[in-house]
Amino acid sequence: MRIRAVILAGGEGTRLSVLTAKRAKPAVMFAGKYRVIDFTLSNCVNSQISDVMVLAQYRPQSLIEHIGSGSPWDLNLDFTGGVRILTPYKAKASDWFVGTADAVQQNFAFIKKGNPDHIMILSGDHVYSMDYQKMINFHIEHNADVTIACISVPKEETSRYGILKYDSENRINDFEEKPIEPTSNTANMGIYLFKSEVLNQVLWDDRSSPESKHDFGKDIIPGLLKKNYLVCAYHYDGYWVDVGTVESYWKAHMDLVSETTPFSLYDPNWVIHTRSYERPPVFIHKNARIENCLISDGCIIEADAVIQNSVLSPGVIVHKKAVIKESIISTDCEINEYSKLFRVIADKRVKFGQNSKIGISRDHSLQITLIGKDSLIPDGTIICPGGIIGTDVIASDYHSKIVKSGEIIQTRRLPYEI
Repeated sequence: MRIRAVILAGGEGTRLSVLTAKRAKPAVMFAGKYRVIDFTLSNCVNSQISDVMVLAQYRPQSLIEHIGSGSPWDLNLDFTGGVRILTPYKAKASDWFVGTADAVQQNFAFIKKGNPDHIMILSGDHVYSMDYQKMINFHIEHNADVTIACISVPKEETSRYGILKYDSENRINDFEEKPIEPTSNTANMGIYLFKSEVLNQVLWDDRSSPESKHDFGKDIIPGLLKKNYLVCAYHYDGYWVDVGTVESYWKAHMDLVSETTPFSLYDPNWVIHTRSYERPPVFIHKNARIENCLISDGCIIEADAVIQNSVLSPGVIVHKKAVIKESIISTDCEINEYSKLFRVIADKRVKFGQNSKIGISRDHSLQITLIGKDSLIPDGTIICPGGIIGTDVIASDYHSKIVKSGEIIQTRRLPYEI
């Protein structure tokens, strides 16, 4: 039996703001050393699925460089599978992907090459560890045309997901995409396992529908139910999070540094693989205080610095007496002396000047402050909670030493000047 996995990785991720200004959502950094897509790729190889296609679209360069030939995941195979990255192309009947199903439709000639028995559709922007073989066995035992992975979510979050109901035999009998008044709290995880011939037929039918938005949640799944296909629900009870918003992205990191974390990166039987680069060991100076943190290789923590409940990517330098709390600091950032950061997400190579105060408030605001890639925070700058600094911002782009909550500072330089 041959299983082919197709990972949808073309999402623009606009709700992640400056974090996706220069990359697709699945390529966003996560947990210090990883990219978000690493979790789905690792789930594939840990589940003995070695035939993987990645459908990319929005700003795919970072994603393509990261995946490369697939060697970090042992997916650099020539004849028996491996990983291949497919992007949209301009042809007589092809254009940019307009929906999740359209991405698969446009590439289906490649996807069905070699006649796989079943095709698993996955999202590249979720954080979780899942053994897909258990779902495959369930799918085969029930002789399902389609199996959808689902999970229970809090009632207040149901409007973010496709919500489904199923009977005692696991057959789905009701599905609604992002309902205003949901009838259950069982959410679609965006993981679908199709019989190959069924996917071929439903994509062909959907393609000819003028009303369709060519989306799995909005069109394909409701259409399957109307046509009485056997659509089964596979209930997953592990940790799973869609990191599609700034708040969910930050909260998922705080889960990792919690003393009672619901998700572990340290299971030797389920390794999360990634492309990593050689860095020297972490160096921690005298009297530095670090509590409940993930600190990646190459970081330097100088004397009397305080870091609590935070995640530091490779190469971060924290100078003496700087304070970082509940923050996510990406690769090669530098936090200078006496600076204080609270609930900050900083992309790569941000430089925080001396005595800068970022996200600090008297009322311990829950707002998150965002700093874009390659930006500079001048000495003594105050950025209030919820302020946003775009990518490539330099000192001359600031009109004041204080950036107010909700204010956005963008570079005034033209693209060729950066």
